[in-house]
Amino acid sequence: MKHYISHAYTPACKRGLTAAVAIAAALSSSIAAADTTVSVLRVEISDVEKQYYDDIVAEYESQHPDVTVEFEYIANEAYKTRLPTLLQSSQRPDIFYSWGGEGLRDQVEAGFVRDLTEAMQDGWQDIYPESAVRAFTLDERVYGAPLYATVVGFWANTALTEQAGVDIEAIDTWEELEQAVIALRENGITPAVVGGQDGWPLHFYWGYLVTRLAGGEGIEAAKQGENGGFEGEPFVRAGELLQSFVELDPFQSGFMATSYERASGMFGDGEAALHLMGDWDYIPSKERSMSGEGVPDEDLEFIRFPRVEGGAGNDDSFGGMNGFAVTRDASDEAVDFLRFLLNEENQREAARLGIFVPVAEGSEAELTTPYARKVAEILNASNFHQVFLDQALGTSVGATVNDISGDLAQDAITPEEAAAQVEEAWMFR
Repeated sequence: MKHYISHAYTPACKRGLTAAVAIAAALSSSIAAADTTVSVLRVEISDVEKQYYDDIVAEYESQHPDVTVEFEYIANEAYKTRLPTLLQSSQRPDIFYSWGGEGLRDQVEAGFVRDLTEAMQDGWQDIYPESAVRAFTLDERVYGAPLYATVVGFWANTALTEQAGVDIEAIDTWEELEQAVIALRENGITPAVVGGQDGWPLHFYWGYLVTRLAGGEGIEAAKQGENGGFEGEPFVRAGELLQSFVELDPFQSGFMATSYERASGMFGDGEAALHLMGDWDYIPSKERSMSGEGVPDEDLEFIRFPRVEGGAGNDDSFGGMNGFAVTRDASDEAVDFLRFLLNEENQREAARLGIFVPVAEGSEAELTTPYARKVAEILNASNFHQVFLDQALGTSVGATVNDISGDLAQDAITPEEAAAQVEEAWMFR
């Protein structure tokens, strides 16, 4: 028996159509609400770099209208303390900034990180040098993608160093750095500014001295318990050199109560001749200064950390291999956006803007500032690039490294006690 449907347009049908339209609208709204949002957590950066990311997001969203990408920024020290809590919560980001190393291992072993090994095999991994990928590789599995390499060195205000008769380019050894500090003090100039409150800026002194004395191989040997572990001679000697340096009164008054951000702005304001900091501080230091312009480029230099007599790592560099990792339950869209974010063209654009020294093959050719080119030269000449010790040794040991660096600078512990604390933290990590 056939059933025929009447097409007469009655008030009842009108009410039905209205209901159908309402249901369709609701479904449409539901589908729109189901569009994917990719959240990215990043350490606080300059406004220039934020605009760079905004432009990338706009381009990606134009190509993927069903995806929304949201960046959130947290100040450096707060990021380190908040990230572990966020990763354990329902508010965890899809993509988060990472320094690799043992800190990343802790997150992987806790089950927070997505394995990207297969995703990177389809040509993605090929655009980076092996050393960059290695920073995010654990047990032959890849858990992150590199963004850029950083180098720690001395930013110098040559207008101030010249007043004191200091030839900043001639500083090659630790003793010559000490002589420069003395000359600057004698001329009424604060030699160096440091954000001691945050710990990690002072760790740059101890960590770089360790790198100079032990070298990358020596640090790896200490992790295996060889040559006295972290209580070995290079680690004790690094503490001795740091304390001898502090005796010269190199830092601003109240340096232990100064944050990194404040120290960065102080250098930009010309309140000190030197600032031991990563190459990334070029734009932030200008933005944080009272004028918003910082040290004029014609008065600004970036020099490598000095050599230490007899050091095994005098040809090594110290800094970061920074990138991003993806959390375990993040969507495939998050992985796709990360690949887009770190592609060759976007990294070349970062080089052109002078934001950082990217790691994608060939992108260094686009570097425009002399400081960025100097960083690329240091990296190219380096035998080994040692990742920040407060990251390379893992979260808990890294916290100890930062603590003992501040304690050494305040003469609160001996170099032997400092080394013993790092060894104990490593043994019980």
